[in-house]
Amino acid sequence: MKILVTGGLGFIGSHTVVELQNKGYEVVIIDNCSNSSPDVIKGICEITGKDLVFEKFDLREKDKVQEFFKRHNDIEGVIHFAASKAVGESVEKPLLYYENNLSTLVYILQQLANKPSASFIFSSSCTVYGQADELPITEDAPVKAAESPYGNTKQIGEEIIRDTCKVHPALKAIALRYFNPIGAHPSAEIGELPIGVPQNLIPFITQTAIGLREQLSVFGDDYPTSDGTCIRDYIHVVDLAKAHVVALQRLLDGKNASNYEVFNVGTGTGSSVLEVIQSFEKVSKQKLNYKIVERREGDITAAYADTTKANSELGWKAKSTLDDSLTSAWKWEQKVRS
Repeated sequence: MKILVTGGLGFIGSHTVVELQNKGYEVVIIDNCSNSSPDVIKGICEITGKDLVFEKFDLREKDKVQEFFKRHNDIEGVIHFAASKAVGESVEKPLLYYENNLSTLVYILQQLANKPSASFIFSSSCTVYGQADELPITEDAPVKAAESPYGNTKQIGEEIIRDTCKVHPALKAIALRYFNPIGAHPSAEIGELPIGVPQNLIPFITQTAIGLREQLSVFGDDYPTSDGTCIRDYIHVVDLAKAHVVALQRLLDGKNASNYEVFNVGTGTGSSVLEVIQSFEKVSKQKLNYKIVERREGDITAAYADTTKANSELGWKAKSTLDDSLTSAWKWEQKVRS
């Protein structure tokens, strides 16, 4: 069975490709390598021992998307990761985010809507909840006005999919609202390797520890939390990748309750920035150079998932601890810089 993974050379995409191949799926990747590298293919193949098809182009080029689906008319499912994803950058470059995250989604859905049946997994985000009224966050929590253009593209993206599914019953879709993916494959063959200055906490931590960055900035210590720093739900990327495969299988097996569903994907546990730093220092035996700076625009105080629905309906549960995730991230960083 042939599955398209857009953004399949990225951090979450590459780990998901591994899990798909491990389950026997034939995988085709589209990636423009704007925040990834073709070198990732070697790591994927090293882990799985299987070949994959890779096509390098930008999904904003509508004619290329149309031509791709003509050539690959046997695609049975799509897992859509391709998107710009840095909250801070989205505040500075909103039009880039709206074009890149929404037009690409529309072009793919236009192709899937023409098929007799198709399964679609959307890489959504807990940012759709904004600062939730209650923690942990359930799927029934209200979607709030987005704190950033990035968050808004995920909200609008979900609306586009929901509206499309209403009029195309043969299209089945699941939006996975995930929390904060971290870590790397235990083999250290693939992991998170942002181009330029990292926008996420963990690669900045590991790059600081290895000497690539001089200092880690902790954005604010005056939030209403136990230690004043923001709280997030950090999920190991392999656990997250497995959730995508389980969700896809649900649609392919026709076990979905409706043709558009939403699931939270997290651990159910919140960790503060300082707790993450302490965990990293423990597992790596490295003292981290960090300082507290001003809050960052677009950040919320706390977000962690209620995973009951994913646990019961998908039969999926996160298995790795924060220490496990940070151990794998540090192993990956050391390999990349060796």
